[in-house]
Formats: sequence, C-alpha cells, structure tokens
Amino acid sequence: MDVHISLGGRGDLAAQVYRQLLEAILDGRLRAGERLPPTRELARRLEISRNTVALAYDRLVADGFLVGRAGAGTFVSAQQVRRRAAPKGVVQPKPVWRELHGVRPPQPARYDFRAGIPDPHLFPMETWRRLVARELRVGVATYSDPSGYEPLREAISRHIGISRSVLAGPGDVLITNGAQQALDLIGRVLIEPGTCVAVEEPGYPPARQLFRSLGARVAGVPVDAEGLVVEAVPGSARIVYVTPSHQFPLGTPMSPARRAALLAWAERRRAVVIEDDYDSEFRFGERPLEPLQSLDRAGRVIYVGSFSKTLLPMLRLGFLVAPASLAPALRTARRLSDWHGELPTQAALARFIDEGLLARHIRKATREYAARHALIAEALAGFLDLIPSTAGLHLCARIPPGMSVRLPPDVAVERLEAYCGEAPPQPGLVLGYGAITRDAIPEGLRLLRMAAQPEPPGPLP
Repeated sequence: MDVHISLGGRGDLAAQVYRQLLEAILDGRLRAGERLPPTRELARRLEISRNTVALAYDRLVADGFLVGRAGAGTFVSAQQVRRRAAPKGVVQPKPVWRELHGVRPPQPARYDFRAGIPDPHLFPMETWRRLVARELRVGVATYSDPSGYEPLREAISRHIGISRSVLAGPGDVLITNGAQQALDLIGRVLIEPGTCVAVEEPGYPPARQLFRSLGARVAGVPVDAEGLVVEAVPGSARIVYVTPSHQFPLGTPMSPARRAALLAWAERRRAVVIEDDYDSEFRFGERPLEPLQSLDRAGRVIYVGSFSKTLLPMLRLGFLVAPASLAPALRTARRLSDWHGELPTQAALARFIDEGLLARHIRKATREYAARHALIAEALAGFLDLIPSTAGLHLCARIPPGMSVRLPPDVAVERLEAYCGEAPPQPGLVLGYGAITRDAIPEGLRLLRMAAQPEPPGPLP
C-alpha cells in the first residue's frame, strides 16, 4: 500500500507520521487488514531515518491500531474505525443545478414495467465476451481519434445506411458514450446562454434537463397523433429536438407531412433539428418512414443513435451523424470532454456488426419483444386508452376520465406525467416490456387492473 504522508518543518517527525497514519485509519482510507509499507521502504520514500518510522509504527501498535505479524509485516488491526465526515463546504452550484432533479435509484419490483430497459437475457453475452477478449489481447495502449475507432465508424455508417437509409460515410460518424453524450456535445457546440431549444411535450426528460443545464431556454411543443405540432414551435427556437421514428414516450411516428413541415421550418428559421432515432430498431408492424436526416437537403439535421437498447445500456455506446460544417467542432468537443471512448469495446462492436451478429440479435429480440408488445396491448384493451405503437420497448396508455390508478407496490410502472415538463400533466401510464418476462406480464397487468378505481367526485359548483 502506497501511503501518502506529507512532512513539514523540523518538528517531531515521528509524531507527524503517527498522526497522518492514524487519520488515514480513522477515516477508513486504510482499511482493516491492509498491509503498511515496511519501515525501511517508507523511511526511504520520506527521506527520514528508519527509527523515526519505527517509532510511529510502535505507537500505533501500542494504541491498538496496527498489529505486527512475524515474517509478514505490519497490518491495520481489525477493530472498528470511525469515518471522519468531509466538510460540507460553502461553494454552491449555478441555480439551474439546484432545480434539476437527480436520478433516483430504481426500486426493486416483482413485476417490472419500467421503460427503456432491454432484456439482458436476449443479448449474446458469451459471443460478446469472446469479441472483447480478442481485442484486449491485441491491446492498443495509446490515445486515439476523438471521433472513435475508424472500423466501427465504417461499420455504423453501413449499418444505418442499410437499416435506416441514413446518408453518412465513416467521416460523418462520431462515436459517443450513448445518446446522452451525443446531445451534450451538440449542446456544447450550439447552445449559448438564452438559446431557445424546442422539445416535445411530453418528451424525454434527460434531454430537456441537459439543455437547461447548458443555459438554454427550453420550450415544450405539443405532440399529437402525427407527431410534433410544427405550427406550435416558437419562432425564436434555434434548435428543435425530436424523436420522429418512435416518439418518446407516446410511441407514435411523425407523419411524412410533419417531417416535411419541420424541415421547411428549420430552413426558414435557419434552425438545427436534432433527430434522436429512439427505439427504432425493434419494429413489429408497418415499414419505417425515412429519417429526417435522409430527407434533409440543407444540412440542418443532426442524427443521434444509440446501442443502449439493441445491446446493453452498460456498454455506453452511441453515435451521431452531423453535417460537415459541424464535424470539426463536435470532434474537438469530444476531445475536450473525455478524449475518446473505450477502444476494445468499440473494436468488439465493429466485429459484432461486420460479422452479422447485430442484425441476427435484432431479429431475435424483435420477435420476443413483439410477443410481449401484443400481450400487453391485448390485456390493456377495454381498460386503458392505448396509444397505437408498432416499435420500441414500451407502450403508452392514457387513463380514461373518471379513473385513477394507484400503483401496487409489486408493480413498477412509470406515469406519463413524469414526461411532461410543462402543465397540465397528462394522466397515463408508460409500460415497458424489456425488463419483464413474457410469463410475468399477465399477473403484473392483473394487479394493475385491480388497482384502478373511480376518481372521487369533485366539489359541487
């Protein structure tokens, strides 16, 4: 154990060593059972006599904080230690950070209908381990291109070109740690204090909060059966964030007419459209519409994608495709943020895509998710007002007027109100089906149905 000790002045050096080791033990930085450096080694590092260190060790042994073992060394004793509380501090964050809500750890539930969580059991973990192990054996011990591992950028450009008709070459792709970092990089490059950013209402809360944290003025824009209501976008907006392929959380796709209207609006206003292709990989019904990026003729769309749902969230793999005019700034922003991602993981994903394993996994997972989707949709019929959806990992349903649903303790379901950034909130439920097995769905929905009850009558006029 390399213990940091700082000696100053010509005072009692043994007392200084004693005090700093004692503080490290009481604070818990030196844990019970940990071996201290030999007295000769520590004395050499501190440039003091060995007897000075030995004296400090002897005092700690006598006080019961250390124990010596013949032939083995000196160890922290197994007695209980108290952790010294760190100072609370007086430095305060910017006001916006006091307003943003932190992420609460999920509460365990027997029937887990939380949205946005893929089923880890569907992921080919053994194949993935083999690919990662292969890359670790090769080993690249140096800094790399902030844009990401080039073979992965090539693989992604082919993958999204075939599966989503996105127009991009390897040089247009920038690898990120998930979609959230992609949004952060875009915001760093485009948002100035007071910039108006339009977001969907209801919509994705982390995006809304991120834009606010960067100094933007965030405006919610209503969503109807055709997607974002373009006529309601504020004229002052300079950035519009949308999820047109599978609106989050309602699940409806943006109609072709609305897509054309949004692109025309962006051209007139010289605005930027951030297209988050959320959950578009798992599609059970109609053919997907062309993304905004491929319809864009003016270079105003930034396309954001992620592998958090197709693979696993813990891998933190995403990407963005930006117009050439923004690419240098985004690359620099990535370098200044965390330089680059984890190269072995990126190299493993490149092979995963090139060997056809990603496409195979998506086909297999889509069949399973389609079955769960159909099971939930059938069970909710006549109970809640289901919003039609043919893709993704969740369903959204509105609670009919006159009904309330008190969520059972064993059922984890998210309320639609949580995705509404502006009043009035919309009563409804968002039910994911990635974290719950097919066999558990009927009982979870039965408990949910039992929790529904008529709302009490309001006060008389």
